[in-house]
Amino acid sequence: MQVLKSILQYKYLYYIIFIIIFFVSICRISVDSKSVYNGGESEFRLKILNITYRDNNDIILFQGNEKLIGYIKDFPYNVGDIVKIKGKLIKPKNNTIPNAFNYHKYLQSRKINWELKTSDISLVKKNSNIFYKIKNLVNNRIRRIPNNEYLYAYILGDTSYIERDIREKYQDVGLSYLLSLGSFQIMMITFVLDKIRISVKKKIILKTIVIIIYILFTNYAIGVLRSGMCFIFSSVLKYKKIHFKYSNIILVVGIILLIINPFYVNNIGFLYSFSISLAISILHKRITGNYYQKLFFISLIAFIVSLPINIYVNYKVNFLSIIFSIIMIPLYHFIVFPFSILVFIFPSLSFIYDLVILFINNIINVLSSFTILLLVFRKPTILIILIYYLVIIAFFYNKKYLVLFIILLFVHHNINSIISENLVTFLDVNQGDSILLKNNNKITLIDTGGGYISNYSDDIIKYINSLGLSKIENLIISHGESDHMGSSIPLVNNIKIEKVIFNCGEYSNLEEELISILNKKKIMYYSCIKELNIDKNKLYFLQTREYDNENDNSNVIYTELNGYKFMFMGDASITTEKEIIDKYNIPKIDVLKVGHHGSKTSSGKEFINEINPKISIISVGKKNRYGHPNKEVLDNLYNSKVYRTDEDGSIMFKIKNNKLKIDTCSP
Repeated sequence: MQVLKSILQYKYLYYIIFIIIFFVSICRISVDSKSVYNGGESEFRLKILNITYRDNNDIILFQGNEKLIGYIKDFPYNVGDIVKIKGKLIKPKNNTIPNAFNYHKYLQSRKINWELKTSDISLVKKNSNIFYKIKNLVNNRIRRIPNNEYLYAYILGDTSYIERDIREKYQDVGLSYLLSLGSFQIMMITFVLDKIRISVKKKIILKTIVIIIYILFTNYAIGVLRSGMCFIFSSVLKYKKIHFKYSNIILVVGIILLIINPFYVNNIGFLYSFSISLAISILHKRITGNYYQKLFFISLIAFIVSLPINIYVNYKVNFLSIIFSIIMIPLYHFIVFPFSILVFIFPSLSFIYDLVILFINNIINVLSSFTILLLVFRKPTILIILIYYLVIIAFFYNKKYLVLFIILLFVHHNINSIISENLVTFLDVNQGDSILLKNNNKITLIDTGGGYISNYSDDIIKYINSLGLSKIENLIISHGESDHMGSSIPLVNNIKIEKVIFNCGEYSNLEEELISILNKKKIMYYSCIKELNIDKNKLYFLQTREYDNENDNSNVIYTELNGYKFMFMGDASITTEKEIIDKYNIPKIDVLKVGHHGSKTSSGKEFINEINPKISIISVGKKNRYGHPNKEVLDNLYNSKVYRTDEDGSIMFKIKNNKLKIDTCSP
């Protein structure tokens, strides 16, 4: 017994166990989680666990043999109801643009393996559970309050109602944690319950019951879950007069959650919540002074500890976020969050609440304009993340390691100026084109994809940032159709672009709309050029004749990178192909971007035989209405290794040491 007691009191025991469990969890999730469903089921009896209302396209969380998620317009039932559903199961897709948001992993972190596509729904049993009745009342009450996005976040722990661009601004200023407070809700609950005059034992039991109910109400929102479990553990241990460091309580809670659900290692809220709370609990004795001095030290600790996670997830860090935290945390703690509770109780005050949220968002907009210290970092490997944390731990114990920490940041931020790299990525933008060329620390983008509904600018910017870069030197528009430039305007509005290149011929309506934006932003643009320098390489524009249609006017580009020959055909037709082989002595091509998404109007047999591409890329949407790629085109490419974005996702060609490496980002 004494030996066991000695082991349990070992200073670093819980750190060691947590680290072991964390890496075991990474290994566990490397294999897809097993599902009790095989994917062939067509009828389901399910309980409704949660409903997120989103413009009549409701997101429903079901509980059957395991959790399922469905997207149903105007869903007529309530949380707690039992329903019978006919439909089919669909595997969630991985991201097909590198380093973009991975919906599959996101659902896995919530223990969801399948999406449910419904064809028929009928009610089996109306909810009679008092817990679900109360949850429905709360949900419906919030739903009726105007501009209720923040109420969903702070009452029910659901941040999905807050618009994406607002969430991204919070992310850019390093304050995204303010949208998903957890410890503050638990603190408010305990503060209120402390006013009740009952025995200590009864008070602990009451707090525990209320906190567990609130955790269930928020569908296990990770900040609430972590804070609630830590509070319950610490209260019970304190009552039993058992001395246990709060940092060890945090580690034990983390260990339990990872054992229950290893996919929490992919949950950003879990990583932020545990790393920050653990660091503050370890260093709490150093946090001294008045309110603002303490707030500064807490913000500094939170910033440093979360920095590697920010780099790994967002690829950028705003070093002014420490100052921003000092401004915003008091506003949230003393105004936004308390007022959220007040307006929930008294909905008639919603007009004042609207003014409060407008005021807060205006401040965030102002803060997000300060980008002087917003730095972009290349996505690090797990090894680099470990090095970061080793240096951070060393710094917390000895301030002299601050120099090493600064050097590490400097090298990481400037890595593209140190390494030599040529990268060509054919991005999966559905039925469209977008090709990214990275030459050391320069980015050239040929087309943006997009359409009248689709917008790929966010994913393209995310990918560029993940490469450690923050601007596009050259944006080339092959021609003025929406599937090639539909995302160009949001791209121009959200990332720095030095110049834009258009094709020959008259400007289309879309091109004229883009040009008006370029003029306002004073971005230079050119058309019908013959060549373009990119770093130490050149792009040659082979199509300089004007036709009477956009497709034949497409920019056709040839380049050679480290000895490998690339050709990008846009939507050029057989007419343009014949002109090019008559006009130029085209060498054998290593990588061909097939013209017009594999349409039969392009990739004529004579042209393909002439350039004899070793590898061909067809940028095409899955099950597109045009029937692309055409069988005749595929037959013409029989000597070529064919990759397709609908099957392979984005296709990446990395040229290093004169060797060509090919990777795909499959769905």
